[in-house]
Amino acid sequence: MGIGPSVTSTMFSLAPPIFAVSSYMGPHVVIEAQADMPVVGAITLYVSLLTFTLHVHPDRLDYVDQVLGACVKKLSGKPKLEDSKATKQIVALLSAPLEKYHDIVTALTLSNYPRVMDHLDNGTNKVMAMVIIQSIMKNSTCISTADKVEALFELIKGLLKDLDGFPVDELDEEDFKEEQNSVARLIHMFYNDDPEEMLKIICTVKKHIMTGGPQRQPFTVPPLIFSALRLVRRLQGQEGDVVGEEEPATPKKIFQLLNQTIEALSSVPSPELALRLYLQCAEAANDCDLEPVAYEFFTQAFILYEEEIADSKAQVTAIHLIIGTLQRMNVFGVENRDTLTHKATGYSARLLKKPDQCRAVYACSHLFWVDDQDGIKDGERVLLCLKRALRIANAAQQMATVARGSSGPVTLFVEILNKYIYFFEKGNSQVTSSAIQGLIELITGEMQSESTTSDPSTDAFFASTMRYIQFQKQKGGAIGEKYDSIKV
Repeated sequence: MGIGPSVTSTMFSLAPPIFAVSSYMGPHVVIEAQADMPVVGAITLYVSLLTFTLHVHPDRLDYVDQVLGACVKKLSGKPKLEDSKATKQIVALLSAPLEKYHDIVTALTLSNYPRVMDHLDNGTNKVMAMVIIQSIMKNSTCISTADKVEALFELIKGLLKDLDGFPVDELDEEDFKEEQNSVARLIHMFYNDDPEEMLKIICTVKKHIMTGGPQRQPFTVPPLIFSALRLVRRLQGQEGDVVGEEEPATPKKIFQLLNQTIEALSSVPSPELALRLYLQCAEAANDCDLEPVAYEFFTQAFILYEEEIADSKAQVTAIHLIIGTLQRMNVFGVENRDTLTHKATGYSARLLKKPDQCRAVYACSHLFWVDDQDGIKDGERVLLCLKRALRIANAAQQMATVARGSSGPVTLFVEILNKYIYFFEKGNSQVTSSAIQGLIELITGEMQSESTTSDPSTDAFFASTMRYIQFQKQKGGAIGEKYDSIKV
């Protein structure tokens, strides 16, 4: 004979006394009466009890906390668990509230939750920390206060810094990267609409990740920087000086925090990453119309380039990042902009390889001709950059001839020709049709020379450029007239 609905309802209506018996009589009598009960057996019992509690009383977090507290009492005085069966049961115990509530914020209110985690060995502690992060990501949980971030970081501290007796050098490299990438993704889940609280969250994150050591910071600092920059853009246009911690959140205050954070990263050392972040901050300061702040970030980027970046490939990447960012800046006055552009062009011409020099120098021409900025249309300096790039390309050809007996492809000349055409169309009076004609003839002559190495991609590039000029000539009107004197 089955149990009817009315009987089932009656059974569940008796749940509070059942829980009372289970929580006080069960664990304390059965487990304590059997002092020799294996730890794994006791924990298994607590897992069953917690599962029952979450099913019958999901709204009574105090009951859930009592079960966890009873487990803590059983484990107190014992060394950290290393038995694989016992640690597996502890992970199951700690995972149960996450699976039930789908919300780490609820678990953070359980005072005994972190106390149970403290009994895990270092390896299992990190496994549980990953389970917590995965739960947050899966459920898109937003952590919205600094206190909650503090409590969460206490739970996952095994991923944030070296635990006693467990140095980072002993970790598997792939596992370590996965863990730190998870922490980085987690930082993007911290958000509050209130700027003051959001700044507190950022400061809390900074406090913890700065203790992570040189191997963790390249993973964890960038998401913190971008989280702070997102707050800066929300506050864009606000004024305010930094007087103390009680002052309201302002862009200037946040930029000071960013400067300190990136400076720590540059000493890790991760100079290439630090340089990228300095440039990101400079661009944000530009958008906030804070010229001194933007100039300081550029200064720090140049110092890193000079003193820390020695690899030739890294230098090429860095100088193009600097040029590209500087091109988008509109906050600088004439003096500051001239100083920075002079530095950029100087570094470009001092790169190790001639082709790299050439490309960086002609990229600098864009610093003197920016379409969306009034007043930055210095045709003469554009032409100087292009002529300098042409001289470097010619020197590269001569060096190739001496070293290899052939001058190599004329790719650099074709690239420079395209820059000439670009500025010619933009209305730079210094770039004339005769200059373009001369460059076309130079390239044609070089390609016909026996010392020049044929390259299909360069040939196609030049042919495409010639077709473009022919297309412009056939347009008629002002454009056609502009190109009319160029013979292809």
